[in-house]
Amino acid sequence: MVSVGDAPSTFFVFLPVLLLLFLNVINIVISIWAYRDARRRGNSKEFSIIVLIALLFFPIIGLIVYLLIRKDKF
Repeated sequence: MVSVGDAPSTFFVFLPVLLLLFLNVINIVISIWAYRDARRRGNSKEFSIIVLIALLFFPIIGLIVYLLIRKDKF
């Protein structure tokens, strides 16, 4: 049974897990956004899937590269 004195220690145990979960959700949301943005800008489905996969595996570098190489909409 968990006593009141153990509450801060359990919080610090679950904090890294919650942080990793949050970062993974943000990674997935950004990857889906980039896929939809690539499709909206008229890129091929293959290019959009490559963008999606690249952002899932390399989130920060992939997003920077995608923002630099994406086509202008107009």
